[in-house]
Amino acid sequence: MNTKKKSRMSEARPEDKRLPIGSTFAYGFQHVLTMYGGIIAPPLIIGAAAGMTSQDIGLLIAACLFVGGLATILQTIGIPFFGSQLPLVQGVSFAGVSTMVAIVNGGGGIQAVFGSVMVASLIGLAITPLFSRIIKFFPPVVTGTVITTIGLTLMPVAANWAMGGNAKAPNYGSMANIGLAAATFVVVLLLSKVGNAAISRLSILLAMVAGTAIAFVTGMADFSKVGQGDILAFPTPFAFGMPTFEIASIISMLIVILVTLTETSADIIAVGEIVDTKVDSRRIGDGLRADMLSSAISPIFNSFTQSAFAQNVGLVAITGIKSRFVVSAGGLILVVLGLLPVLGRVVAAVPTPVLGGAGVVLFGTVAASGIRTLSKVEYRNNMNLIIVAASIGFGMIPIAAPAFYNQFPAWFSTIFHSGISSAALMAIVLNVLFNHFRAGNTDNQSVFVAGTGRVIREEDIACLADGDRYEDGKLIDCDGKEVPVQPASKPAGH
Repeated sequence: MNTKKKSRMSEARPEDKRLPIGSTFAYGFQHVLTMYGGIIAPPLIIGAAAGMTSQDIGLLIAACLFVGGLATILQTIGIPFFGSQLPLVQGVSFAGVSTMVAIVNGGGGIQAVFGSVMVASLIGLAITPLFSRIIKFFPPVVTGTVITTIGLTLMPVAANWAMGGNAKAPNYGSMANIGLAAATFVVVLLLSKVGNAAISRLSILLAMVAGTAIAFVTGMADFSKVGQGDILAFPTPFAFGMPTFEIASIISMLIVILVTLTETSADIIAVGEIVDTKVDSRRIGDGLRADMLSSAISPIFNSFTQSAFAQNVGLVAITGIKSRFVVSAGGLILVVLGLLPVLGRVVAAVPTPVLGGAGVVLFGTVAASGIRTLSKVEYRNNMNLIIVAASIGFGMIPIAAPAFYNQFPAWFSTIFHSGISSAALMAIVLNVLFNHFRAGNTDNQSVFVAGTGRVIREEDIACLADGDRYEDGKLIDCDGKEVPVQPASKPAGH
């Protein structure tokens, strides 16, 4: 009896809904396309910094796809104590790219990167109970701020993709690249408007296909390298040598892990808001442990730190497909791409500007979801407005001025160079100071709050009698009769 009851409760969760197998893999493939550019960028950057050949970088990319797929399956399907069972796509975290490049350039090589990732992730796994208990410090004023900031901080990524993705390329920012991105963007909007719900939900995927077709016809898509290289290849454990362990590298990577834990906590809460499902401290803890376990194991298969991809949170919001099994299918596709480099090369042939055009809508949807959450926040007679203002402003600093923290200590710049972690930390701290520790708070509204409440002029209510009320858009007097409301007269000349 209890088992049946628990089963019914589980099926009631929006994320547990199952779709037909064809739709599941179609939407899953859409998730893969959305994050593909993001998941291959870190190994490209780190491999280039390590002086690897193009063939070795290709192996590194395949390994990152393979591990990202396994991590996604663990996060979405879950096992006891590991996995949030939410529609979150996992992949190599951008947060550690600059630190890993610094380790490589410092003489440690790629082996020191792998070693530092393993040790720092195991330490992160040990401290996840601390992070899982911060749920009470994430009310809507914090979650809305973080979700909005996630969307805003991803916009430079979309813009970079739309311009071509490679700032050193001669056609970077060309009219052709931006035009292709704009064409993809328009297709997304047109397909989103059509009456067919299935087409509307697949608008991102179909727009990418259409954008790639346009690029092929105009000579902007290159499929010549699809046939080059192995068709099937399993990631070889420790293919680049055994990891080495350096104290300085481990300490630097531990800071990255703390940032990753903060960002993943925010992503778990964000997708919980979007899916409209309960996210408690236990679920956050399970998600963070999946993150850290995946990150600790990934160097064995030549990959790096794993975390939830914020851009795919936007895809969940824009499509309305909340099923975690759709994302699990995406994880399986990633595993296959990691085992079949030839399929990975096909997906890699999708021009970067096409990703950029779709990314504008995706990342904008994340910000819009945050704004929707912020609309639920009470702003009267409190300091919530300054919490939102200061946190979003603080999160925008590294986006508006990427070199802002360059002169700060490395540990500080690592943490605050991420707009997401900057806004999250500021929102949490200010919420605690203003809403949890109320001692010293003024009784008078500050300049940040004054004027945010509704004000009605005395002459507007002078005609009302005791017992009058407003119901269902109608003014009802004390006797229960409707009082006609005269429309406001237009000024002369209009």
